[in-house]
Amino acid sequence: MGSTLADKSAIVTGGGSGIGKAIAMAFAAEGCRVAIAGRTEARLRETAEAIQKSGGSCLPVSADVTDEKQVSSLFQTVTREFGRLDLLVNNAGITAGGPIDQLQYETWRRVLSVNLDGVFLCTREAFRIMKAQHGGRIINIGSVSTAVPRPDAAPYSASKNAVWGLTKSTSIDGRPFGISCGQLNPGNIQVERFEPAFQPGETMIRPQDIAQAAVYMASLPPDAFVLSMTVMPAKQKLVGRG
Repeated sequence: MGSTLADKSAIVTGGGSGIGKAIAMAFAAEGCRVAIAGRTEARLRETAEAIQKSGGSCLPVSADVTDEKQVSSLFQTVTREFGRLDLLVNNAGITAGGPIDQLQYETWRRVLSVNLDGVFLCTREAFRIMKAQHGGRIINIGSVSTAVPRPDAAPYSASKNAVWGLTKSTSIDGRPFGISCGQLNPGNIQVERFEPAFQPGETMIRPQDIAQAAVYMASLPPDAFVLSMTVMPAKQKLVGRG
């Protein structure tokens, strides 16, 4: 039996490193044509070359998800190259914070711009394409911070809570058109941008563990979807902490 992702096409934002890179590589290994988007061209090229050397299909596209025109151009490029869009993974994100009484508004806006505005802009473009082609799936990368935030992380926690609201709204609005939207919430994970938030001795999972979950979500038949999934270390002190 062949993979259910074979011959499908996907966009993964923040696809040059970390979780996005792992998801892009996992999708490509399943036969999916993958476009990866991000601001750092060198990382995009490196990931694309790794996928292509493994026999996969990957299109690197430089794009800032907070820029409306660049997002529009990204989706136009991908649909022109692939002919359709079956999957969108909204993964691009940043972390920044500090004590809330010392938090700069510039920091607040920067995090919300990438983590929330970027998800909206990409979702809107994907929705338009998927609506016209009568189906598609969107996966938003959230966080366990949606439910259990860390101290001094107000911008990040607020952005991920807002993405959860957007996920549910997209799911509702997409129903009549065969568009599903779910959220994948990682726990402690070994990626560079999260390292400053971790305490010594905290247990971790790998980006590849999140990628396996994303493949499962993406591989379900059109009449089924995962609304919310949390993947975290078995020993992470999340459930029951307070």
